[in-house]
Amino acid sequence: MQILPPALSDLIEAFGLLPGVGPRTAERYAYHLLRQSGDSANRLAAALQALEGGIGYCSKTFALVPAEQELSSLYTNPKRDKTTVAVVAEPFDLVALEKTGQFHGTYHVLGGLVSPIDNVGPEQLHIKELVKRLDEDKVREVILATNASVEGESTALYIRQQIGDRKVKITRLARGLSAGVDLEYADQITLGRALEDRQAI
Repeated sequence: MQILPPALSDLIEAFGLLPGVGPRTAERYAYHLLRQSGDSANRLAAALQALEGGIGYCSKTFALVPAEQELSSLYTNPKRDKTTVAVVAEPFDLVALEKTGQFHGTYHVLGGLVSPIDNVGPEQLHIKELVKRLDEDKVREVILATNASVEGESTALYIRQQIGDRKVKITRLARGLSAGVDLEYADQITLGRALEDRQAI
């Protein structure tokens, strides 16, 4: 016997697909929307529908951009230093660094980290495109801003190997970041200090 109407149980199941959302949280989200005015649910539905066709990736940096835009404004802005590139795993890591207000270079989003356990190899990331950019933009410094985890460290090491003997300064964010902390959740002061105190590797 079905206790909940199918529309509500389907919504709970959909919320449960999100990372970090367990069954109870999914139920709370669904019930909250049910109690709200129809306007809240409509806004959420409209935002979800717009997401599918409204987001694209910068063809140079792989940062998120509006679908109709080819290049990120963080790349095309003449005030940004194209010779300094911060390499991050995910788009929201870029957002976290940008919020510090202390970085004026450009970014390169890998699209993940090397993780054999998750079947993610270097060829599935945007590493070849990064190496190509080094030559095209005459990059002088690459800041490896991956997480301080096993995956983050192994990805950084692989990138360093791929850069090879190019005359590029390779730095890593300073250890102001605690091991295991994702950039997305680090506070701005810690991130700012880590960026200022980056070290050559």
